[in-house]
Amino acid sequence: MTPATQLAVSLATTLADEKKSAEVTDWAARLGWLVGLALFVALVYWLMREGWKWRGTLQSDLPELPEVPDDPGAEKLTMSGRYHGSTTAGQWLDRIVAHSLGSRSRAGLTLTDAGLAVERPGATDFFIPVAALRGARLDKGIAGKVLTEGGLLVVTWAHGEKLIDSGFRSDHAAEHTTWVDTLNQMTNHTEGAR
Repeated sequence: MTPATQLAVSLATTLADEKKSAEVTDWAARLGWLVGLALFVALVYWLMREGWKWRGTLQSDLPELPEVPDDPGAEKLTMSGRYHGSTTAGQWLDRIVAHSLGSRSRAGLTLTDAGLAVERPGATDFFIPVAALRGARLDKGIAGKVLTEGGLLVVTWAHGEKLIDSGFRSDHAAEHTTWVDTLNQMTNHTEGAR
C-alpha cells in the first residue's frame, strides 16, 4: 500500500468508529420557545390595543360627528374609494381615533351644496357641513399610509375647536384634481360670504 492509500484507510476507519446517530430533537425546549414567542406576540398586540384606547381617551373632548341631513341637496360630485383616516391638521402622523375616525374602510363620498357626506360600510358615517370645510389638497401620506406624490385627497375641516385632515383615495385617482378644485372653490365662496 502506498502512503496515500494507508492514510485514506486509516481516515475511513477513524470516521467509522466516530460515527454516531443524529441527536434527537429536544421537543420540550422547542415547545418552550414557541410558547414564549406566542406570549411575546400577544403582549405586543395587547399593548398596541391599549395604546389605541388611550389615544381615544385623550381625544374624548372631540364632539360627536354630524350626521348626514335628510335633504343634503343635489349631488355635485361622487366618489368611491378608501378612507385612510384623519389626523390633526398639519400633523400627518397625529391620528385621530375618537368616534372611529381612525378606522380605515371603504368609503363613498358625496359632495352637495350642504357639505361632504362620507359613507363608510363597517364604520361610522359622518358629514362635513360646507361651513366647516377649510380646503382640500393632494398629498402623499397620512398616518400610516404613504402613497405616490398626489395620490391622496386630503380634506381639511373644522370640528369643534379642532382642525382635522381626512385622507381619501379614489378608485380612480384622476378624480382627485376635480375634487380639490371643487372643494377649494366652495371654501373660498363660503369664506367670502362670512
